[in-house]
Amino acid sequence: MFESDFLTSTDISRDAYRRLISQAAAILCETRPDLPYTGKSPAELADLISGDFLPQEADSSQIADIMCMVVANSISVSHPCTAAHLHCPPLLASLAAEVVISALNQSMDSFDQAPIATIVEQKMIRWLCTEAGLPPSADGTFTTGGSQSNYMGLLLARDACLQQHWNWSAQKSGLPPEAARLRILCSEVAHFTIEKSAAQLGLGTDSVIRIQVDDRYRMRPAALRDALASLKTQNLVPAAIVATAGTTDFGSIDSLTDLADQAASARTWLHVDAAYGGALLFSAQHRYRLSGIEHVHSIAIDFHKLFWQPIPCSVFLIRDAQFFAPIRMHSDYLNPEAHEDAGIPNLVTTSLLTSRRFDALKLWISFQSLGRNKLAAMIDHTIALAHHAAEIIRKTSRLELLCEPHLSTVVFRYLPDRKDVNADELNARIRQNLFERGAAVVGHTRAHNRQCLKFTCMNPATSEIQMKELIEAVVAQGEELERA
Repeated sequence: MFESDFLTSTDISRDAYRRLISQAAAILCETRPDLPYTGKSPAELADLISGDFLPQEADSSQIADIMCMVVANSISVSHPCTAAHLHCPPLLASLAAEVVISALNQSMDSFDQAPIATIVEQKMIRWLCTEAGLPPSADGTFTTGGSQSNYMGLLLARDACLQQHWNWSAQKSGLPPEAARLRILCSEVAHFTIEKSAAQLGLGTDSVIRIQVDDRYRMRPAALRDALASLKTQNLVPAAIVATAGTTDFGSIDSLTDLADQAASARTWLHVDAAYGGALLFSAQHRYRLSGIEHVHSIAIDFHKLFWQPIPCSVFLIRDAQFFAPIRMHSDYLNPEAHEDAGIPNLVTTSLLTSRRFDALKLWISFQSLGRNKLAAMIDHTIALAHHAAEIIRKTSRLELLCEPHLSTVVFRYLPDRKDVNADELNARIRQNLFERGAAVVGHTRAHNRQCLKFTCMNPATSEIQMKELIEAVVAQGEELERA
């Protein structure tokens, strides 16, 4: 039975802490399903949740049952047959840090709410900037994910462009009429948050220009060059170029060096969405593939992907701290200007958020527990696992490989033997049936206007044998559906 006394974390005794943690750990260990998922439908899950969320009187006898029900009906992210999304099994060290983060409940918006946490985050950001090759003027902030980081990059790019071309402050005066001329350029397969950000920034989705990719889904530099030239003839202004280092489906990495050169020539902002591929910074084997990242204006990196951190844990890095000026504001109760004069760091001036978690701690603890060599080995293994899966798919007559893996994703199709079977419908059904049976959580996407299946290899503990068994399960499901 869970503790139900009217106590805060500062009041609970050491014994009570131990009991709470051990009770939660027991439920996680004993209730976690053997399958990737129970297979329950939305309606079946809804039937499991009944009663009043806030009863008149406490009923701690129900807490363990509620926790068991939630654990049993969640996706098992550590199962080798969970391979759909960029959704990682978290490190044990990071889970331990999460307990401390939650118990301390530091809020990262002001120094007097998070003194040591503020200094840790500042030093962690400075270290990450150095790892990315950014200059001493660089800065950054922890974010909730790639979506927020991409939004920040485009927000600051927009404001820098308005200042550069029209000496205009969007923070003070909103958008000028000239903002209708701004354009954002990204690849055909860049993340959907580019359009989402453009819409939220008042530029509209029409301001986003998608640039053609090559046969490995990388932005074609020549196509970007043509697009920039076309903008010039139309009297339109490139506010930002967005490069992708690790697309969601294919893991493809744009040529950062080439794009950095073009951005410099066009005098425009270059943002790199490295939410997925940023992990290569810490791989001796693959680090070269991010060559040129040291020349960009801003970078998005997710640590809840190939760094195996609990969600959320992400970072936004910027080449020059002065670019944060358009979002800097002061509040008398929180971060008065006198604090800056006194050298008191209040991190709210570099974030879109006010209250934030101390996520830097779990990253620090994880790095200490792993070391650089082991982290690199884990990253390299997931990439090698994807290549192993691709090799099996290539040799399996009933499967078609859509693209050689760049990172840890593999996109493929099941090829029906019967001519009267709709291949798109069959591939969609294969994935859904495996999910509903709880046998596997496999991804799906569309490539060349065809329905595809996708593996996202995020578990460094998954073996090549287990990967082969997952592929065999996909083929067996396809053959079973064909017979039906």
